[in-house]
Amino acid sequence: MAYTSGNLVLIGGGNGYNTYRYDTTDAHTVVDGDGYFDNNDDDLNLAVGDVIDVFVWGTAVRTGTISTYGRHVVNAVASGVVDCSNVTTGTVTDSD
Repeated sequence: MAYTSGNLVLIGGGNGYNTYRYDTTDAHTVVDGDGYFDNNDDDLNLAVGDVIDVFVWGTAVRTGTISTYGRHVVNAVASGVVDCSNVTTGTVTDSD
């Protein structure tokens, strides 16, 4: 799939760094690929050091179930093309 602009939300920021939440059905390996996020095409302003918390949905975004959660860090931005780190995976459990 491709980046969906309405699914990236600025959560907060300070000292020049921002934290975002992004919801998708794409795997983390797709999201962290060069150019998935692109400051030129997608009208973003991601910068090195920004954090993107990615929630991967097993079915449709916001109507299905969350399959995985992880954190990506913006490693580089070259000519607008954003490169994110590999995912640091969180755990999504529901024990009740």
